[in-house]
Amino acid sequence: MRRRTMLAAGAVVASASAAGAWAYQSGQAAVMPLGVPSVPPGPERCELRYSKARGSTVDFYTAVPAGHGDGAGLPVCLVLHGGSKRPADFAGLGLGRFLTDAVNRGAAPFVLAGATGDRLAWQPGGRDDPQRMVHEELPVWCAARGFDTSRLAAWGWSMGGYGSLLLAEAFPRFVRAVAAFSPAVVPGDEVFRDVEQLTGTSIGLWCGRADPLISNVRALRRALPAAPDAGTFGPGKHNFAYWSTVIPAAFAFVAAQLSVG
Repeated sequence: MRRRTMLAAGAVVASASAAGAWAYQSGQAAVMPLGVPSVPPGPERCELRYSKARGSTVDFYTAVPAGHGDGAGLPVCLVLHGGSKRPADFAGLGLGRFLTDAVNRGAAPFVLAGATGDRLAWQPGGRDDPQRMVHEELPVWCAARGFDTSRLAAWGWSMGGYGSLLLAEAFPRFVRAVAAFSPAVVPGDEVFRDVEQLTGTSIGLWCGRADPLISNVRALRRALPAAPDAGTFGPGKHNFAYWSTVIPAAFAFVAAQLSVG
């Protein structure tokens, strides 16, 4: 594979129904990774959808902050996962809890939405095109839920951080902002070659100083057409033990960008 991640995160809770779709229920027992806020999540759903762009059935995950009903009218942060996590893992990582906590702390409400991209680094692999799924299909699925798809951001870690940046370059102005955690970039790759396409897109960039990718991410920071609007290079490695410490800052950044205009 072209891009690998080294994730070490907590447990997963998922249950399938006879119809092949499932939904998380608030209050279900789950083992949360360290650092997850001790607040109840709002509605989290994960169901199967057929993606024409990928030519396969994928998991489609959404999370709404607690207290905001079904999320109708709220803007969307698209979630692009890394190499070893999938939408079925998102509740177990506490993403819905982080979302509710961010809103409780004063962030403007938004929803999370993501689908399975497998290990293609969010790029086409033959007839399988997860990037096209995110660009063309995921907004349609979100709009059907009543979410405001005129206001989009993207967030991803490792391979998903790379994919989020690549998405913003391939479709300028499609997302207002990108929050990239330890993006799996390499100087000279597609993200670096098209970095000027990020002009006008607000960027948040986070990476642990003990992450093997830190030198590449520092190089990306220098290559960006403008300094990032958010982000830090703090103590941490390439795992959710570090990423969970910066999710609150990233969600505050995303909320601010989505609430403008």
